[in-house]
Amino acid sequence: MAPLKHLLGIEPLHPTQITEILDLSERYVTLNRAVHKHNDALAGLTQINMFFENSTRTQASFELAGKRLGADVMNMAMQASSVKKGETLIDTAVTLNAMHPDLLVVRHPHSGAVDLLAQKVNCAVLNAGDGRHEHPTQALLDALTIRRAKGRLHRLTIAICGDIAHSRVARSNIMLLGKMENRVRLVGPPTLMPSGIEHFGVEVVENMEEGLKDADVVMMLRLQKERMDGGFIPSEREYYHRFGLDSAKLKHAKPDAIVMHPGPMNRGVEIDGEIADDLNRSVIQEQVEMGVAVRMAAMDLLMQTRRASMKPQGVMV
Repeated sequence: MAPLKHLLGIEPLHPTQITEILDLSERYVTLNRAVHKHNDALAGLTQINMFFENSTRTQASFELAGKRLGADVMNMAMQASSVKKGETLIDTAVTLNAMHPDLLVVRHPHSGAVDLLAQKVNCAVLNAGDGRHEHPTQALLDALTIRRAKGRLHRLTIAICGDIAHSRVARSNIMLLGKMENRVRLVGPPTLMPSGIEHFGVEVVENMEEGLKDADVVMMLRLQKERMDGGFIPSEREYYHRFGLDSAKLKHAKPDAIVMHPGPMNRGVEIDGEIADDLNRSVIQEQVEMGVAVRMAAMDLLMQTRRASMKPQGVMV
């Protein structure tokens, strides 16, 4: 199994690599709950966070993860950077590469941009979300949350509900959960389903009651209005009536089904506030906690590969 040089998506990962990341993440969950939350896995290394899209949870999570691992962390305000003056992404990559960073964490509004940047730099690149393409660490933290809640990450029935078409979270989760032999159901209106989605080995359902039937996991998605350029839904009120998660719809899932949401939530649109806050069903806050641990694990593994590649040839260590 080739070691991880970059983490650009779930698609190229083998199930054993996914399990390796999750197993290491478990160790970082324990560390993050301790009084002293630091180790030196990234000591002496430089991490640059480049967020071309606004982010609260993901950027804070990556910054905290890097600092807890002992890295020198720099956050670049890309909205105020030379990109606004006309500099291309490649120019930015070349400039940063000259500063010899060890890890770039990149979020970009265009699909494929992070992969392009990775081809132009010498350091490791971690995709923090690119357009509608992928968001690998979100899928990994979701997987860790499911595994901890259910005791396994295979042969579960998982309903992913809502705006599938515009969601890189959905795309990464579909691939990861499929690789781990789960039954994945996509639930939502036809206007929010991408064309050709049936080729991903999933079930597509237009009715929430049918879609949630006997589900072990109910994963709600945010309506991504910023990516919509037309009338994808008649109204938010109608959307909530048909596809918002409330107690009546949730009764069709298994009694011990967990409820997930990647955030930020539109309460009363995608999910009822009482369900989101129900400590017996909702694992939304656990997802946030698992995010820090998963990002620590991913960066640790990437830097293990980088350090190994930088060792002088023929030197025993």
